[in-house]
Parts: sequence; structure tokens; C-alpha cells
Amino acid sequence: MPGRDLCRRFHATAVRPLLSGIPHAAALLGAGSEVLGFDDDVSPDHDFGPRCQVFVADDAVEAAKKALEDLPDEFEGLPVRHPHWGGPARHQVEVGTVAGYFRAQLGVDPADGLTLTDWLTSPTQRLVSLVDGEVFADPEGELESRRLTLRWYPDDVWRYALASAWLRIGQEEAFVGRTGAVGDDLGSAVVTARLARDLMRLAFLVERRWAPYSKWLGTAFARLPIAGRLTPHLGEALAAGDWRAREAALCEAGEILAAATNALGLAAPVEENARQYYTRDIRVVGGERFTGALVAAITDPEITGLLERLGSRADAVGRLPGTIDQAADSVDVLSSPERCRAAAAMLGVG
Repeated sequence: MPGRDLCRRFHATAVRPLLSGIPHAAALLGAGSEVLGFDDDVSPDHDFGPRCQVFVADDAVEAAKKALEDLPDEFEGLPVRHPHWGGPARHQVEVGTVAGYFRAQLGVDPADGLTLTDWLTSPTQRLVSLVDGEVFADPEGELESRRLTLRWYPDDVWRYALASAWLRIGQEEAFVGRTGAVGDDLGSAVVTARLARDLMRLAFLVERRWAPYSKWLGTAFARLPIAGRLTPHLGEALAAGDWRAREAALCEAGEILAAATNALGLAAPVEENARQYYTRDIRVVGGERFTGALVAAITDPEITGLLERLGSRADAVGRLPGTIDQAADSVDVLSSPERCRAAAAMLGVG
């Protein structure tokens, strides 16, 4: 049974009646494959079951917790209470305030407004779990107002994230051929895989969709409108047995994303066709060209100040560490709001 449907029924028939007289919002947000609708028959092997978050006023938290002690032991044949890390079994209904929950998830309450630091230190895998999760009740609109704030970047932050994504591609796209030409086929394949992942993440930015973490990146990517055109080329690049075929397939994918980036109208258009890399027998899209165009279109003074502080290389392309999930790939960083926010200085905003 789909976990989101199960939890919706659980709230309606088991949780809400116990909270009669206690105004509340309820949702299924945060961690868990079922939050994004990606659960399957394997998911129930641990911690899967009826659950939700319940949001009440601060002075009603204890009363709500007390009322939920009367939850049944089972719901639709599934246990309501689970042991956690060797401790006693307990139900999986989180109780708290809306503001407190969002602060725990992001380190900031979106209702207070989001700064550049807030945006750059919020991993997309955390944002998607808040924006795309299910809301079961929201009488005061507190959840929806925050989710609307988190729906997407402000335009200049978006430009900066896109510019950083194209820079990542530009920094490595020539290495597919360089490694292959010296006989390092394994190295060429590894670089190809890295670039394929970066192109997939760039597709999420183009489509204005938050990317989930690696387990579900491909599943969510397949649902993007642009994926149908990109998937054959990315698959060909990953399956290719020589660097020339990898390079050709990546250039095809890069050209599609180049055209899609131009179509956004966020910057002056850039020539989309792949080209020779300097005088070498290597072809690239030239990701830095899109970085330059996007950066040139940024007018927000806080972001232009960031760009000035970060500085440029000798070729005048900026040094853009980007967002937290462009600059870091550690599970223990990206799953921790405290560590993400501590990385602000690394991103240039601390």
C-alpha cells in the first residue's frame, strides 16, 4: 500500500479523533521514501508504517502528546509503535509547532524570510522533502505559506546555482577525452559518471525541481519533462566502451541542457553547440560560457558582493562553490542542518 495513502488514512481515522478539541495541522514531511511517493514492497522492512507529524500551538503540545498515548497498537494490520535503537516501542506521530519543525529541518523558519545564507545552506534533498510531502490538514495555512516560500529559489539565487552547476561541468568535461587519450579508460569512465550526475542535477535546476538524495535521484529525474530527451544520451555515455563515444553522448546531453538554459531567459543566450577544446582533439559544450552569462545577469547586491569576495580565476570565470550540495557530497553534512549552516563560510557567505 502506498505509504502516503496509509498515513493519510491513519491521520483521518486514528489521530484526528484523539485530537478533538485541539486545533492542529498534520502532514507527512521529512525523511522516508514514502514522503516522496517512492516507497515499494521493500520499504516495510524497517520503520515503515502509520505515522505523521502533528502541529499545534506551543501551549497545546503536551495535551496533544497526552491524547495520542491512546493510539491503537495496530492500524490496518501494521504496528503503530516501533522500538527505536533498542529503546521502548513508541508511536511515530511527531508533535510540535510548525515553526519548530521547520527550524529543526532547515535551521530557520521560512515564515521569518530566507536570507542568501539560508538558501545556499539548505540542501535540495531537504527542501524536496518539505515541499513535496503530503499535507493532511492545514486549517490556518501555516504549512502552505512556508511551502510556498520554499517552492523555488529567488531568480538571482537561481542564476547563481545554475552558474555554479555549469561551472562544475566546465571544470571536468574535457577530462573524459584527456584521460581516455592517455589510455586511462577507467578514469575516463569515472569522470563520465560524475558528469552524468552533474548533468542530471542541472536538469533539476532547469526544471525548477528540488533534487532528492542519491537513492532516488534517478527515479525523480525520470519524471522531469526534459528527461525523455536526456536519458538516451546519458545512458549511452555510461554504457560506452571508449572515450570518444562517451564524449559524443555527453556533448549531446550538454547541448540539450544548453538550449534549455537559454530558454529560461535568465541571461543573454549562449551558443549551444559543442566545440573543440582549445587546439586539442577533444569536444566540450563549454560550461563556463553559461556560468559567465548567468553571473553577468545577476543584479542582487548581496550576490554580486558574494561574487566579488569569491574572486575570479585568470580566465575571468568566477570561483563559485555554489550551494551546499554543489560544494559537499557527504551524507553526514547534507543530512545535518547544523553542519550545513556551519559550512556557510566555505560557501563564502559566513
